[in-house]
Formats: sequence, structure tokens, C-alpha cells
Amino acid sequence: MRINRFVRFLLVAVVMLAIPAIASAQFGVSITVAPPELVAYAQPICPQQGYLWTPGYWGYATEGYYWTPGTWVEPPSVGLLWTPGYWGFGGGAYAWNEGYWGATVGFYGGVNYGFGYGGSGYEGGYWRNNEFSYNTYVNNVDRETFHNTYEKTVVNERASASVSYNGGTGGTTARATAAEETEAHERHTPATAAQTSHQQAASQNHEMLASVNHGKPAIAATSKPGEFTGKGVVAAGGAAEANKATESKETESKASENKAAENKATENKAAENKEAESKAAENKEAASKASENKAAENKAAEDKAAATRTSENKAAASKASENKAAENKAAATRTSENKAAASKASENKAAENKAAANRTSENKAAASKASENKAAENKAAATRTNENKAAASKASENKAEENKAAATRTSENKAAASKASENKAAENKAAANKASENKASAARTSEEKSAAPKAAKPTSARVKPVAARPEPEAKPAKAAPRAESAPKPAAQRQSAPKPAAAPKSEPSHESEPKAEKKP
Repeated sequence: MRINRFVRFLLVAVVMLAIPAIASAQFGVSITVAPPELVAYAQPICPQQGYLWTPGYWGYATEGYYWTPGTWVEPPSVGLLWTPGYWGFGGGAYAWNEGYWGATVGFYGGVNYGFGYGGSGYEGGYWRNNEFSYNTYVNNVDRETFHNTYEKTVVNERASASVSYNGGTGGTTARATAAEETEAHERHTPATAAQTSHQQAASQNHEMLASVNHGKPAIAATSKPGEFTGKGVVAAGGAAEANKATESKETESKASENKAAENKATENKAAENKEAESKAAENKEAASKASENKAAENKAAEDKAAATRTSENKAAASKASENKAAENKAAATRTSENKAAASKASENKAAENKAAANRTSENKAAASKASENKAAENKAAATRTNENKAAASKASENKAEENKAAATRTSENKAAASKASENKAAENKAAANKASENKASAARTSEEKSAAPKAAKPTSARVKPVAARPEPEAKPAKAAPRAESAPKPAAQRQSAPKPAAAPKSEPSHESEPKAEKKP
């Protein structure tokens, strides 16, 4: 047993590597025996609008192949279509490719499952505006209930049993198209819980084994997943007579059981009626006896109640007398209390009157005090008024003085500004004079330098030497005499020119100049 399992695992691995056409599919089991041909059956009526048909197929379990009936299934969401699973051959074994839900129908091995699944795509209907439209040519639906229907002829619709696998000897030779290859990589949704439960129930039903039903199961299709009994069950072609015999036998057995049940019910009814009559007689006798006893008991109870009421009346009369005496005593007591209260009220009234008189005197004194306070306040207000007037007068005087002082300061500022202007003019004039003096001094210096060589030449007349006078120290430029005129030009020579004077900035230390020799 362990060796067989190991061999199966090896075959699964080999098949996954050897079948490129279904490399992206989901593998289940793989075996070396080909699955039987598909079962021929009629489609049961669709139970509810929106359900889609999922065709039957051969599954595989420990005891061999078993038939999973076709059934109507509610899709996991609106807009999805079912791609059936299929058996594919490769590497010497058959591997199962699981079905799935998707936006379009993908590759399912070219197996013709019928009812719109002709081997490629799906022609049983389509989604439109979130509603599924059924092709009544291949789908069994109630046209009175289902209004979204149409009829379109399907040429390759299967009418008999056919091959159930792809590849290998006798299998289909279909290959996935480019569109189907692309769809295989799109997002898919696995079988719903209802589909899985339906498949598991079939795998556990011994009658669904191919070795038992020889390819003609009594349950070939159902109207809903998991419902293997009832009107929605459809048998395989050729299994109808056996099913009919079984149904007839079940009907006869059911009739016998019903007849026995009816007879038993009749007997039970008679016994129940007899027992009810006996019970009614007993109940009537008991009721009569109970009535007599009740009357006697009521009479005794009434006599006892009358005697009790007489005693109670006497006690009540005695109690009333006692209550009257108590009320009279209480009235006398209340009278005394009322008198005391009246006396106390008189005393309280006198006290209140006295207190009112005292409050009147106090109010008068308070009014007099208020008048005095008012007079004092008025006097103080008059005093404050006079003080305010004096303060206002003082403020006016201060304001006048401030204005006068301001006017004085303005005059002084104007005089200062005028003085500043005069000083500025004097400074500007002194600067101009200084510039003129500097210019004249520069001109003299230049003339003296040019005149010095000419003075050194001999003259026809003898010049008497004159003792040189010491030059005074050089004064600032500001102290230079303004009246000094510029030297005459060299063209106007004197007969006896004077020796050139030394520059003022360098005073001479000689006592007298040397006499020039005649030529």
C-alpha cells in the first residue's frame, strides 16, 4: 500500500513536468488508468434565477473513479463564469486540473461536457446589467419565471457519451489558444463551499463509483448542490428503468406503511373516544358530589360569618363609645390649647407693635442723619467746585506763561540762527580771502625764482651794497599783508635793480649781502 502511494506521488511530479499545455493549472491526482466516458443525462430545471450550470465529471478516490453529478450553482459573485475541470494526459499518467470561476471561460481540455460547454468557451448564456441571460437551446429554465432568456443554436452540443480527457490514446487533441493562455494567468476564484461539499458527498456515496454503476449512475445531475434525493434528481441515460423499479417498490412499501398507519390511527381514535366517554362520566359524578359538598360548606360558612358579624358589631359599638369619649376629651383639650394660643398671640401682637414703634423712631433718626449727610455732601461738592474753578484759572495762567516762554524761545532761536548765518558768511569770506592770499603768495614765489638769475647779471651803474635786513619770522598765511602787490614783469627793468629777497619761509642769518663785482 505504501509503495502504491509513493508511485502515485512520483507520477504526479512527472506529470507536472511533462504537460506544458496545462503547466499553470491546479493539479489534483494522477493515475495511469483513463477515466470513463462522460455520462449522458438530461439537465434538471434551473431552481433560481442567477444560478449557473456546472457539468458533471469523473472524480477519483481510493476506490477508483466516482461520478460527481452536474448541478446548478450560485456563483461567488455577479459577473463570474465557470471553467470546468478536466483530465489531461502526459508522462504516462492522467492528472486532474481543477475548475475555477473567472471573468471569462478558460481552457478545459477541449472536453465536450454539453449544455453550452462544447469544448471551448461557453455558449449557455452571458451576463448583462448584473443579470444572467440564459440560452434556452442548451439550458432547462422556466420561461414564465425567467424573462431574461434567448435561444441560439449550438452546433456542437453533445447528444451522447464522449471522451472525458485530453491527450493520450483516444483523448481530445485540443490545445489552449493565445486568449486561453492569457486567461489562465488572470485572477481566479476556486470552487465555492457548496461545490466542494457536493463533490465530497459524491465521493462518499458507494453508488457513484464507476465500478458499481458501470458508467450509468442513478444520480447523474441535481437541481442544487448536495441534494441527491427528491424531484430535482436526474438519472443517467439507461438507468431510468432501474430507478423506476426502485421508485415503484418504494411507493408500494410506502403505501403499505401508510395503510398500517391509518389502521393504527383508527384503533387509537376508538380507544381514545371510549376513554374520553368514561372520563366524562367520572367527571360529571365528581362535579355533582363536589357541588353538594360546596353547598353544605357555604351554609356553615354563612352561619359562622353571621355570628362573627354580630360580635364584630357589638365590639364596634363599644369602640364607637370609647372613640366618642376620646374625641370629647380631645376637644376640651384643644379648647384649652386654643385659649392659651390666643393669649400668646395677644402678647406677640403687643411685642410686634412695640417693635414697630421702635423701628419708626429708628427710621426717623436715620432720616435725620441722612439729611445731615446730604447737606455735608452738598457743602463738600460746592467746595470742590470752587477748588476746581481755582485750578482751572491757575491752569490758564500757566498756559499763558508757557505760551509766552515758547514765543521767547522762538525769538531767541531765530536770533541764534541769524547769528549762525553771519558767522558762516564770515567764515566763508575768510576762507575766500585765505585762498586769494595763498594764490598771490604762490605767484610771488614763482616770480622771485624767475627774477633771481636776472639780478645776478652786471649792470652799468654801481650798486651800493645795502645791508640786508633781517627778515621777520614767517607768519601764518592768515597774517600775510593783503596790500602787497605782485612784482612787475621782467621787461620793465630798473636801472639799478634790487637784489632778490630771500623766501619768507626761510629767514637769512647773514648780516648783509656780498657786493657783486663789476665786469
